[in-house]
Amino acid sequence: MICRELELVEGFYDTAECEHFLRYFLEEHHWPDNHYCYAGRRFVLPRLQTWHADAGVRYSYSNNLLVTRPWNNILSQIRADVEAKLNQVFNSVLVNYYRNGEDHVGWHADDEPELSESPCIASVSFGTDRVFSFRHKQTQETDTLILPTGSLLIMQPGFQSDWFHSIPADPKIDHARINLTFRKVVFQSKSKNGA
Repeated sequence: MICRELELVEGFYDTAECEHFLRYFLEEHHWPDNHYCYAGRRFVLPRLQTWHADAGVRYSYSNNLLVTRPWNNILSQIRADVEAKLNQVFNSVLVNYYRNGEDHVGWHADDEPELSESPCIASVSFGTDRVFSFRHKQTQETDTLILPTGSLLIMQPGFQSDWFHSIPADPKIDHARINLTFRKVVFQSKSKNGA
């Protein structure tokens, strides 16, 4: 692998734990409408997502302020497991539901100012395997990883400033994947009215 700022821990959760968590997210987690607004226009997000954070933590990307939900028991359990593994503290998580291979996320970096210049981001996957693609911002070198169920992907400090990443669409996939990306917001986004 060409990127030293990525580490994949396979089997972070065993098969029974993966099935338990996947069942929760598919059957009990409340997923909102997947529309969003940008520059005054309305778009459809090609996946479903929720944002959970400690009280008072706010975060936005592409100038969209995410609606913050509280932690629940499942998310708190997974957060505690990840924090113990990495000896890191995270105050928020973005939960993505890729319903099938048509759902995806394009090239991007999680480099919003709220996350600091060099954030550590931890990504946990449940469900079907998906490809994680990454591309160097200067050299344009590319590579991929397969993210299996129960895996923990650690994006070390430096990854977001040097690399773009994506989960490309794959029409051959007809099963769901849940992904949780744990972050530490270091200062708060503000809404347009200053709230």
